Amino acid sequence: MSELKRTPLHDYYAGLPGVKLVDFGGWDMPVQFQNGILAEHKAVREAAGIFDVSHMGEVSIKGPDAGAFLDFLVTNRIAGVETGRCLYTPMCRDDGGCIDDLLVYVLGEEDYLLVVNAANTEKDFTWISRKLADSDFRAQAVDTSSQWALLALQGPESESILTALADNFIPGDLEYYHHAGVVKVAGFDALVSRTGYTGEDGFELYCRPEDAVGLWQSMENAGAAPCGLGARDVLRLEARLPLYGHELRDDITPLEAGLGMFVKIDKEAFVGRDILAAQKEEGIPRRLYGLEMIDAGVPREGYPVYPVGVESSSAAQLGFITSGGPSPVREGFIALASLKRGAVSVDDEVLVVIRGKAKRAKIVKVPFYRRA
Repeated sequence: MSELKRTPLHDYYAGLPGVKLVDFGGWDMPVQFQNGILAEHKAVREAAGIFDVSHMGEVSIKGPDAGAFLDFLVTNRIAGVETGRCLYTPMCRDDGGCIDDLLVYVLGEEDYLLVVNAANTEKDFTWISRKLADSDFRAQAVDTSSQWALLALQGPESESILTALADNFIPGDLEYYHHAGVVKVAGFDALVSRTGYTGEDGFELYCRPEDAVGLWQSMENAGAAPCGLGARDVLRLEARLPLYGHELRDDITPLEAGLGMFVKIDKEAFVGRDILAAQKEEGIPRRLYGLEMIDAGVPREGYPVYPVGVESSSAAQLGFITSGGPSPVREGFIALASLKRGAVSVDDEVLVVIRGKAKRAKIVKVPFYRRA
């Protein structure tokens, strides 16, 4: 087995009392700190928490045709978007399946930063480089992941914490899904955006690896609770935010994952467009639904979902669970499921087969949680 990768913060928190580290896509990451997942979830929903997400990958795209190339590469519209924006977008294969979902930071007219999922960094960069090499676009792609550490400050008190640490900008002036460029935070240079993956207000800070510990300690001392990936997964599930490998996969299109608003069919040709346009015209065969368990049971990825009364018939299977787990907000177990489109409606009961036993669940509106 190859040695697990470590973020620039790893040595700082690895020896802390109560921290639990796990293999997350080849990275040695904290799943929780001393106070536990429930306390970390509560901190983010009610105050502020800080996450080490430095395992995420970064790819720089620069050149006269950088924006046009990205318009060809991803499903959202990128070219012509003003500097300072952050855009969420799927990136598809030629057959419409998702290679990844990512953020595009518009740093300048010919300068973009892509933030991709950690486990997909190598795959994504190979794909991007191949598509660029096979085109006439005047642009360059460089994997800059090693140049960045990434900290996520999330929760209703994140703005006040960052305001106390900001040296030359006002965090409250930053709009949602915009970035401030490189600014000073607690004396450190950081690219700061008002983005996140928790369903709460928050900021993400990209800094030099050697500054990560100092920046983390500054925010922790200002009141942000250290949080691990366990709480992050619960938070994103409650907010119905997709996780690659679950709600999005090579064999799931962004339309099937409920991300149609990020698929601009009306723009010029892009990778996967013809398949997605046909799917939209002919009818999307499946979509994501929210489930809340009625019977005791933990819905997990891959568990089959059936109509009530026919759980023994494979032909009747409606679909499968993509993500599931406990929800402190709903005080029960929840799940997202990829099911046949139109086969169920809100308040319908379905059956989730958990370890060979059929358990009742109810179709509910999503997101499971929406901040006020």
